[in-house]
Amino acid sequence: MILPIIVYGHPILKKVAEDITPDYPGLKELIENLWDTMYSDEGIGLAAPQVNHSIRIFVIDASSHDDNKPKDMSMKKAFINAHIIEEEGEEWPFNEGCLSIPDIHEDIMRKPRVRIQYVDENFTPHDEWYDGVFARVIQHEYDHLDGKLFVDKLSPLRKIMLKRKLSDLSMGKIKPKYKMIFAAQPKGKR
Repeated sequence: MILPIIVYGHPILKKVAEDITPDYPGLKELIENLWDTMYSDEGIGLAAPQVNHSIRIFVIDASSHDDNKPKDMSMKKAFINAHIIEEEGEEWPFNEGCLSIPDIHEDIMRKPRVRIQYVDENFTPHDEWYDGVFARVIQHEYDHLDGKLFVDKLSPLRKIMLKRKLSDLSMGKIKPKYKMIFAAQPKGKR
């Protein structure tokens, strides 16, 4: 099922998400819904807080964005109870966007290599290193679990320049391309 996306300005996007146990109600269905929603909205990653669940789960499929990985290495994964342990390397810019912040794309600085501990859908533990675009997508989705958004990483000047666009987003003054939940309803739609 395709779920509505929580939009910039909604308080759940600033909340630190909680770890879960294998008996979390509807877990399998939620993960399937994350995949359905991500693909229908043409995303390459989606975190549970973006669909109004403040729990530590995100899914990514960066297969089409990283040609450096061997063909036998899956770029489609679900990360549950994820915690980044280390980041390495010199930060590099990459133009990022977010389903919760539609129509805004900015160059964001991130380290090129990341070590993450998580459990998969069977609650099998993993401790893995990722690099390149895959590491970047992990860091972006992981930020959602910590109540951070890519626009939080912008310079103060750039934030000022985007203030009106971000305000319009939070007030629902946009024409959404997919189902969304706004922090405040636009006038006339209450």
